[in-house]
Amino acid sequence: MPTALPARSRAQLVLSGVSVTRGSRRVLFDTDLIVTPASRIAIVGENGRGKSTLLHVMAGTLVPDEGTVTLVGTLGLAEQEMSTEDERTVGRVVADAVADSLAALAELDAAGLALGAGEPGADERYTRALERAEALEAWDAERRIQVALEALGAEPDHSRRLTELSVGQRYRVGLACLLGSEDDFLLLDEPTNHLDRAGLDFLTERLRGRSGGVVVVSHDRALLSDVARTVVDLDPTDDDRPRVHGGGYAGYRRGHRAERERWEQEYLRQEAERARLQDLLSAAQNRLVSGWRPEKGTSKHQRATRAGGVVANVHRRRADLEAHAVTMPEPPRPFRFPDLPTRSGTTLLVAEEVTVAGRLDAPTSLTLRGGSRLVVTGPNGAGKSTLLSVLAGDLRPSNGRVYGSSEARVVALRQESAPSSEQRAGDLYRAHVDRLVSRGRLRPDEVVGLASLGLLRPREIGKRVEELSTGQRRRLDLALVLASRPHVLLLDEPTNHLSIALVDEMTEALEATEAAVVVSTHDRGLLRDVDSWPRLSLEAAGKVTV
Repeated sequence: MPTALPARSRAQLVLSGVSVTRGSRRVLFDTDLIVTPASRIAIVGENGRGKSTLLHVMAGTLVPDEGTVTLVGTLGLAEQEMSTEDERTVGRVVADAVADSLAALAELDAAGLALGAGEPGADERYTRALERAEALEAWDAERRIQVALEALGAEPDHSRRLTELSVGQRYRVGLACLLGSEDDFLLLDEPTNHLDRAGLDFLTERLRGRSGGVVVVSHDRALLSDVARTVVDLDPTDDDRPRVHGGGYAGYRRGHRAERERWEQEYLRQEAERARLQDLLSAAQNRLVSGWRPEKGTSKHQRATRAGGVVANVHRRRADLEAHAVTMPEPPRPFRFPDLPTRSGTTLLVAEEVTVAGRLDAPTSLTLRGGSRLVVTGPNGAGKSTLLSVLAGDLRPSNGRVYGSSEARVVALRQESAPSSEQRAGDLYRAHVDRLVSRGRLRPDEVVGLASLGLLRPREIGKRVEELSTGQRRRLDLALVLASRPHVLLLDEPTNHLSIALVDEMTEALEATEAAVVVSTHDRGLLRDVDSWPRLSLEAAGKVTV
């Protein structure tokens, strides 16, 4: 049976009132969205906010608990990983991807022969076959996929089985087949995870130029800036409904910030009004206890009359307070860097001709002073993480030396979180701070509370570390680093597993802080943000003073 054909200009994907609940947790609520062939939509939000769930609802692989999904046309879905049990070869995957196109061309050839032979109904058969081949753009199908395979750096040996490939290699094969397709809609879940720079450039070009609609879930701010025209924001809102922002990524940033400011202002207004009513009730209750009694000599009738009025006032004030429920939920706290100390002009840290055998081969030197900024660049394996470990004092160099001010606090945020723990996040943080104070690394008046940083919500602070999501554990890692109030902040892939809203806030904080900052990252968005910072390339290591 022939598969559905692309609807081209008539294509449409419509979500109306979609809600999804997982156990006791509502993942999506009352979500409306219209996708057309011209759409370039990004879905953003913190981990666990339902981004992949929404994508699967749109693809029809997940039925919502409420609401409807209507599709006119065809779509392709690229999940974050291909199945590890798929025994097909790369060639078989490509053949399956172009099977409809090859079948349409075969039918067109057969219909042409029938037409040439003058068979009855051959003209109608040929017309249908031609329309199908044209709708699928079948003549170019194999070439489109081959171009995508080469551009993404996918496995070139078509005889290899998917089970023999790495996660990244499997993903690139699947993504190439989808990019080479002519579906009306392309749904992509974190498509940049396994791509190098050339692959990212190709992906960006194809998404911007394709004739069908695109919906992408991504933390890659560079991709969102280059591709998205509309952003669906699944981060918390005051009514639990998603927000849809036009104007591309810049429009999303403006809208997200304005939404949070409005939410905070309304919450504070309701809280202030409730506090005012509570004060009025307390004052009325105090008068009921003592303030209503008149002076001696006042008649009994006057005392009774005044008492009744005071009691009525208390009842009225209590009714006013009960009627004024704070309906606005408490908004998430924005991420705030604590004030980090500075020593302007003071040399904080020096590395002289350091190497680490087998990990950092080129002798590397640098000098960091108060307020320094530095980006460490280089390909995988060049030694970026190794250099940061040496600077942090966690790894001894094979040659060269590292020294600096004895009073300078040098702290590193590493790529990976520490092993999981049964300890609660808040207890772990407090124990860390207590150690810093007891060892004289932090004064008691410098202690920063975990909640004040805006990285974890109260319910997350009370969870065991092993119960936190990957993104929440990354936030805890960042909190532990900032707790020490460092003079030198070393950041190794700091945006990993963080929401784009938090990354934007972090970038602003890094620009404003007075501490010295060293960043190593592959994040194209972050590299754009810090484009003016000095660079130290480990492809051509040398001496840097900043």
